[in-house]
Amino acid sequence: MPVLSPVIHANLLLNMVIKDKNEQFTGLILLSGVDKPGITETLFQTLSPFAVNILDIEQVVIRGRVILTVLISCAPAHAAAIESDLEECAATLGVDIASAFEISGATDIDVKKSLLHVVILAQELKPSAINAVASAIAINDGNIERIHRTASYPVTAIEFTVSGVEQSKLRTELARVGIENSIDIAISPGGLMRWAKKLVVMDVDSTLIQQEVIELLGARAGKGAEIAAITESAMRGELDFADSLRARVALLKGLPASVLTEVQSEISLTPGARTLIRTLHKLGHHVALVSGGFEPVIAPLMAELGIAHMRANNLEIVDGKLTGALSGPIIDRAGKAAALREFAALHSIALEQTIAIGDGANDLDMIALAGLGIAFNAKPAVKAAADSSVTAPYLDSVLYLLGITREEVEDLDSL
Repeated sequence: MPVLSPVIHANLLLNMVIKDKNEQFTGLILLSGVDKPGITETLFQTLSPFAVNILDIEQVVIRGRVILTVLISCAPAHAAAIESDLEECAATLGVDIASAFEISGATDIDVKKSLLHVVILAQELKPSAINAVASAIAINDGNIERIHRTASYPVTAIEFTVSGVEQSKLRTELARVGIENSIDIAISPGGLMRWAKKLVVMDVDSTLIQQEVIELLGARAGKGAEIAAITESAMRGELDFADSLRARVALLKGLPASVLTEVQSEISLTPGARTLIRTLHKLGHHVALVSGGFEPVIAPLMAELGIAHMRANNLEIVDGKLTGALSGPIIDRAGKAAALREFAALHSIALEQTIAIGDGANDLDMIALAGLGIAFNAKPAVKAAADSSVTAPYLDSVLYLLGITREEVEDLDSL
């Protein structure tokens, strides 16, 4: 094998075979080298004079190097001449050539059905993680058809297109791989429905925003530590959410209602939240918020982000002060799932095309109901129940799980 040129290197591999005089050769051409204008043009200009049919093409550029593969069929009498002209083409481009011949009479390309998309996310992606994913696919009789990068920052996202394996079977195996290798993995079916209109329903506290609103209110009442302890226990699923909410709200008794406006200045969005919502809206998807928090605090944020639907709790206010009680129905885990179902019906979106994102035990029902349930920096019980888990602190990482690339996000932002 020649040493790689620092300027350009290409390998052209032509496999031509024949079973009888009536069949055609099938040739696979592989070109790689430093990318520059005219490489693809020169290759196909070389092939143009011959009785050649193009069966398949794929090209990718990685860090300035191009890899171009072409599958052709041709008349047997042209095979030697094609190979000779490809050598001249390689010389013109300044490339190295390697040739090999194998017997194969087939020229049809198999149509792959029931493809799955496996997306892995990591802030630092190690070779051992790729090895573990590939091994899990192989031992389940799956075949990797394609691998490509969909994002390089703020996380690395790699997507595998896989054939020949059941989604449920592979998901179980890859869940273990994700934990052992500290990577996030999502599996979704291929086909046109992957690009169908979707409803994305998000939790608010510690998901859309970085704070727990009731803890901000508790700090104003001098009960911050006590409320935080109850919240943590409830999010782990150790306490009934409705009971824990009543207990925490009772500690707010006597606060002036004005604190609901004051704490809004203390709220900060999770990194990537604006990008996620803006991109989803531009692509025609719908976004809704469901929260165990409080509507007066969330409503201004909802309006700012252009979100049309929300379901949250309300605090009882009498004579300008919080009474320590709730007003109206409690939005608990069942209430969140009911809201997801209602919003999906409103937009005629099948539940299979819904996505639920949350971090706590009160998100479990909507995560189970949605077509794709995502645990975002979540408690262990939520991670175990969700279809996918995101541990990177960037909410827009969800876009990569949906097959949307970083380049496409930036293209949309430029419009």
